[in-house]
Amino acid sequence: MRHLTRADYVAMPWANGRGTTLELARADGPGGMDWRLSIASVVENGPFSQFPGIDRVLTVLDGPGFRLVGSGLDLNAAPLLPVAFPGDVPIAAVAVGANCTDFNVMVERGHWRAKVAVNQPVAIGAAMTFVLALETGHIRVNGLTLSVQSHDLVMLDAGDVADPHLRHLCVGLYHTG
Repeated sequence: MRHLTRADYVAMPWANGRGTTLELARADGPGGMDWRLSIASVVENGPFSQFPGIDRVLTVLDGPGFRLVGSGLDLNAAPLLPVAFPGDVPIAAVAVGANCTDFNVMVERGHWRAKVAVNQPVAIGAAMTFVLALETGHIRVNGLTLSVQSHDLVMLDAGDVADPHLRHLCVGLYHTG
């Protein structure tokens, strides 16, 4: 188990140069990025960066949300409603009426699959599991109580048992190939 806080995160420029993201955790493989968890702000309508061979799951954490539109897609990115889309499809945020903060999970297609659940138990059978705190509180892992702040990330090891006593997102990463 590993507890990451804002002090551990790395600010990275968006691939399209229109903003920055906070990279919470990342793993790279021979072909580039295997997976990445990040938090970003969406403050205006505009295109999202494209990531060939990457699948994404986006969850609005703060703000009213927006729509993701492009190439046959029209997705409602409402607060705490995870939406999945291919990262290599041209897509843009539209109807951004106020600043929004979102949580992004990106995985290499063909090798990983991601599942994001809101206020649900930790994923069973995932190769990797993470809990993102959405408020200050406590998470019990294997009987140990961790004090966490909003947007802290707890990376769980195989066999860890977590019991979040707060609003949270649970991310499960599964091997597909």
